[in-house]
Amino acid sequence: MVNQVDSTSTESAVNCTLPGPANGETGLVRRFLELIRFSHTVFALPFAALACVLAVVVPRTFELTTALWYSRLLGVLLCMVTARSAAMAFNRLVDARIDAMNPRTARRHIPAGDLSASQVWLFFAATSILFVLACLLFLPNWLPLACSTPVLAWICGYSFAKRFTSAAHLWLGFALALSPVCAWVALRGEMVMTDPTDLLPAVCLGLAIAFWVSGFDIIYACQDAEFDRSQQLHSIPARFGVAGALRIAAGLHSLMLLVLCCLPRFSELRLGWLYWAALGGVTVLVITQHALVSAKDLGRVNVAFFQVNAVISFGFCLVTAIDSWMG
Repeated sequence: MVNQVDSTSTESAVNCTLPGPANGETGLVRRFLELIRFSHTVFALPFAALACVLAVVVPRTFELTTALWYSRLLGVLLCMVTARSAAMAFNRLVDARIDAMNPRTARRHIPAGDLSASQVWLFFAATSILFVLACLLFLPNWLPLACSTPVLAWICGYSFAKRFTSAAHLWLGFALALSPVCAWVALRGEMVMTDPTDLLPAVCLGLAIAFWVSGFDIIYACQDAEFDRSQQLHSIPARFGVAGALRIAAGLHSLMLLVLCCLPRFSELRLGWLYWAALGGVTVLVITQHALVSAKDLGRVNVAFFQVNAVISFGFCLVTAIDSWMG
């Protein structure tokens, strides 16, 4: 029910530039899409979609009508879009003053004057309300509605994390980790309430996302190490230096691969050789990501951050979904 938020004290690796005039309603929509970094949906959205596929192919011990299944799938999509949009808008509001002081982020929409704070507050309120309302689509499964406010509070709370903890990257990672877990609960809530172990495959997938996102967010945050220190903001690069941060990122990505090795142990997912081939490809891409950057050369961070991770997300999730569906 929650999709990708933004990276700790970082600007987008790739701007989402959409066609259309710079004024009028079309221009306003474009600016809001740029505000929420729509291009960054390539990170967590595929994993939430994968969780939906896995939740459907797992043998069901409860019955739902076809209409109710479609209603819940629509609810997952709406919740992911609205929750991510609300969290991104809140992040921009909270960080507006800091963004204005950082030359690399000074052109973000609020400090640049492209959107007013009141406009973004209104957008945040609207998307937050829509997120809660979308949870009604899961009834009679009441778990998503009950968890909607805590989930929204957690993913928005990330925006304050760098003010008091260097573990802000992990907060972001676990915020995105909610995507597959919440999607699973939304589709299989009745089964989860009957047997909590039914949630384990989604938790495994969520942990992999948490380690993956935390690792690549640390890599990208290396660009802001000096700025964070000067503003007394907390981050792994600011605390441990760029070289130390890159080693921590590599450790987190190793944990990600280890967790993904555990996913096929859930035999009901019916994952076979295609999954292992995809995991092999992810391993190569993770190694490539770390080979692209070093403490002395951060010039290729954008490639490591966006392009490599986009391939990891789409490629791995697509192949795993196919493998589970055909299994």
